[in-house]
Amino acid sequence: MRRTDRLFDLIQILRDGRLHRASEMADRLEVSVRTIWRDMATLMASGLPVEGERGVGYILRAPITLPPMILTGAELEALRLGVRLVAEGADPGLARAARMLATKIASVTPAPPDAAEDDLFVFTGQETKRAAAHLPIIRKAIRARERLTITYIDHDGRETHRDIRPLQLEFWGRVWTLAAWCEARGDFRAFRLDRIMALDATGETFPDEPGRSLADYRASLSESPPGAPAP
Repeated sequence: MRRTDRLFDLIQILRDGRLHRASEMADRLEVSVRTIWRDMATLMASGLPVEGERGVGYILRAPITLPPMILTGAELEALRLGVRLVAEGADPGLARAARMLATKIASVTPAPPDAAEDDLFVFTGQETKRAAAHLPIIRKAIRARERLTITYIDHDGRETHRDIRPLQLEFWGRVWTLAAWCEARGDFRAFRLDRIMALDATGETFPDEPGRSLADYRASLSESPPGAPAP
């Protein structure tokens, strides 16, 4: 059995959401337990929501497939274009994931007959490129609700140091901004990522406090719609 086929079969075994021991899966696939250990390490390293360890077993903590759906031609084109935009964007992690997703989409859908091979180009400016290094850390901090410490150059060119609660990334077509609660100002602020000179994760999480949450930030936007970020 090819390794790719075996990895696929392991995912099918884990799909029931129950704990499976390596010896059990080895018997079903007729391979050694050591082979299963290596394969499970590969699946876990690939980012799949698989948890477990040798001697205990392995379990899939979340579904990893979408339900079947029928897309119209326009919807499929929108999906292709969206994936292509992300694949050529600044965030290296999301770009890599988008390229993998594009390959999967291409393998199960017909090629558009009237589309050129390279009918979409994405030109990233210097602001986007400078923001790229910060995107993975910020996305991780938002998911983990982790405080960040940043060194920031404000619009007057002054260097400031801020402790913030990251809430939401925003892309304006050229500039990335981070919506956050600024501890020093005691208010919401939007920071341009290309003006962040240094960024550190503190390892400290923050609670969902009334008046400082993402919902509160979005409510404040409805009261006073934001303009585009300053150049």
